[in-house]
Amino acid sequence: MNAAHASPGGALDGPQIVSLASAYYGSATLFAALDCGVFAQVEQQPGASAGDLARALSVDRRGLRLLLDGCVALGLLELTGDGYRNTAAGAEMLVPGASRDLTRAIRYNQDVYAAWGRLVSLVRTGRPVEAPETHLGADPERTRRFVQAMHGRALGIGRAVVPMLELGGLRRLLDVGGGPGTYSMLMAQAAEGLACTVLDLPGILAVARELIDEAGLAQRVATLAGDYHTTPFPGGQDAVVFFGVLHQEPPETIVVLLQRAYEALRPGGVIHVLDLMTDPTHTQPPFSALFAINMALTTEHGWVFAESELTGWMAQAGFVSIRGRPVPPPMPHTLVSARKPDALGRGG
Repeated sequence: MNAAHASPGGALDGPQIVSLASAYYGSATLFAALDCGVFAQVEQQPGASAGDLARALSVDRRGLRLLLDGCVALGLLELTGDGYRNTAAGAEMLVPGASRDLTRAIRYNQDVYAAWGRLVSLVRTGRPVEAPETHLGADPERTRRFVQAMHGRALGIGRAVVPMLELGGLRRLLDVGGGPGTYSMLMAQAAEGLACTVLDLPGILAVARELIDEAGLAQRVATLAGDYHTTPFPGGQDAVVFFGVLHQEPPETIVVLLQRAYEALRPGGVIHVLDLMTDPTHTQPPFSALFAINMALTTEHGWVFAESELTGWMAQAGFVSIRGRPVPPPMPHTLVSARKPDALGRGG
């Protein structure tokens, strides 16, 4: 958004409104480029022309040229003469298998792309426009894409979050709604002697176990198939984590989950909640406010809560020494940690 066009009070002016109305042009261009394998092919043929790339990708030259030029306009590719190259960021993030590969994470945005076009239905009915079961096991292929996308997202987020955690001395950790098991794998790799259990739905864990096996961590990252709403939390935990989970639950359920986590922890145990959060007005930061809509489109109770609301619920559940910390940029998340009092009633 061009600050030069900003109106007093932060309101949008005419050019910004027009830009907002066509913002989906950019995401559609990115999705198509990934679907066609553009960034991977450009990495193999740096400086190749549109014709050369079209032949390599078996696509129409004119169509690809339009797509490539759109990518250049968006800053996703660079053009020198008639040759295309990846940008430094694109080579790191948009080429499958690259050092900071975001391609699987972006697939999630692509999967919910159609749902955003039906936002008016959510507003009129208050109901999600897509059944949550679609990506939670009912449609195996969509579930696989969803879990793989969450794995890609979690790798990026987890590399920033795990160093913020005090994992030394922990032996047992419960990862509630842990999805692909990515966070548990990263924590197990960071802390020798830590054994993690990922609790999630059977359809999700079917894919998660493949990822855990591929990482060679099956002996230290276990899975517990069930519904975290009803499946008992194993007791005696040193830590319980809710990473990117609670934004799909209403306040009353969040309180119950926090209370159950409290009961599952040993005295002195720690809880970590990682999520997108807002200010008390639920309007800032903008990404979090919009992500609340995204969650409501695909889940029954999806939203984004305020950090102040979460800390209040934690205190209500009995936790002490509650503190929130922003995750380092570019991740727009917040990590809130707290403790169950030890045997002497201390928070540590």
